Amino acid sequence: MEIFHVAFLSVTIVDIVDILLVAFIFYELYRGMRGTIAAQILVGMIIVGILSLVAQMLQMKATGWILRTLSDIWVIAFIIIFQPEIRRMLSTIARNRLVRIFLRLNVTESIEEISATALELSKKKQGALIIIARGTGMKSFTETGITLGAQVSRPLLLSIFNPRSPLHDGAVIVNDRIIEAARCTLPLSQTNRIGDLALGTRHRAGLGITEQTDAVALIVSEETGAISLADNGELFYKISVKDLRKELRERLVLTVQRTVQNVKEAIRPQ
Repeated sequence: MEIFHVAFLSVTIVDIVDILLVAFIFYELYRGMRGTIAAQILVGMIIVGILSLVAQMLQMKATGWILRTLSDIWVIAFIIIFQPEIRRMLSTIARNRLVRIFLRLNVTESIEEISATALELSKKKQGALIIIARGTGMKSFTETGITLGAQVSRPLLLSIFNPRSPLHDGAVIVNDRIIEAARCTLPLSQTNRIGDLALGTRHRAGLGITEQTDAVALIVSEETGAISLADNGELFYKISVKDLRKELRERLVLTVQRTVQNVKEAIRPQ
């Protein structure tokens, strides 16, 4: 159904809905990237789009051709420029509880081994960074380290994080009951301080990986022996081993089990 004409353009209800939907998507992107360089680039791309539309309306052929040429490479430019933001958006989707129904997690035994390791390392004040994968693929991060493919065990983890071990620097990545790789390099969070706590490299790496993926990060401080947990871009500093077991079980096992149960009850015939 046509509403009105603008120069040579015919505007319908579908066009209005389409414009509002695109505006909403760009607004959400801008809100998520506000304060970053990517936000400035996004504003520039929107301005180019508006100018291109105006040039077509005024029938400015040369200007319209230049702006159209820029518009043609938008999709490629968008993927390249906003790759970190796109990854963050996709990992946010993966954190959805409904999505996790389809994820197979078998980490109950790993939680016990990892918690015992954290306690011993904390007593010795030996630093550690253990990443427990959930849904997001970790291949791009495991490739930065040394592939192991060994079953999770306390003695192995203690050996890896021994200060004399060549593998103690970097992160260990665990998937289900397997240590996929050690000495992995992770992205650092832009957050340098949380309250009065100044974050070191190990804590920023643990926080950074949870900002870009749905993994859970366990950090043991080399200076204080404090055990911390990072998940979904949040850092829980200085928690006990008892609370660590509870939090890991809650985040890795019980959440999925409860979601599955809720879905089953929702679809059960009344």
